[in-house]
Amino acid sequence: MEWTCEEIAGMIDHSLLKPELTEEEIVRGCQIAKKYKTASVCCSPAALPLVVRELQGSGVRPTTVIGFPHGYNRTETKVFETQQAIRDGAVELDMVLNIGKLRGGDLDYVRQEIRTVVKLAHQHNVKVKVILENVYLTEEQKRIACRLCEEAGADWVKTSTGFAAGGATMEDLRLMRAAVSNKVQVKAAGGVRNLDTALKVREIGCTRFGATATEAILEECVKRKGGHA
Repeated sequence: MEWTCEEIAGMIDHSLLKPELTEEEIVRGCQIAKKYKTASVCCSPAALPLVVRELQGSGVRPTTVIGFPHGYNRTETKVFETQQAIRDGAVELDMVLNIGKLRGGDLDYVRQEIRTVVKLAHQHNVKVKVILENVYLTEEQKRIACRLCEEAGADWVKTSTGFAAGGATMEDLRLMRAAVSNKVQVKAAGGVRNLDTALKVREIGCTRFGATATEAILEECVKRKGGHA
């Protein structure tokens, strides 16, 4: 499958979610995203106003997280987080579903919570990625979660937060891609640290992946293509 470095960069949500990041490090991360023209920068809610300012006019989307990283916040809390993120300038949101409710079989709760956040976001032209945190789920639970996300109107299903014991696997990505229609996109997160892995997730059908190793991935891409950054 042919690819360009611009296409790979356009798949990357550059992750600035480590809790220890300083403002200086966040600004540096935004500079990397702007240099390579990544799809977005995904940051903590507290860092979002800074990231919005740093990305202004660049075409790189400011993104933040909801119910992160455990997903067990009350729905009302996730709604408040969504409202605040929209006010602060986010154009995409990565929301963790309620993992315990899913595992316990309370599917109506999970579906309705996702639908509530998605409906609010879509009213403001903000897109939503729903994080399943696959390491805690059986294959059947992953399929069910994907179905609930589609029923609730989510724009993406996403493998993981990157903060649990496991991240994206090729098997999970294939399962998720098969579990949703073409109306729903798939995002890989946790473990995409080099160009070869990025190309594999692209081949499976993912349109986005989260990365902290953005610079290394894209420098390798440029090197292979025989160009320069």
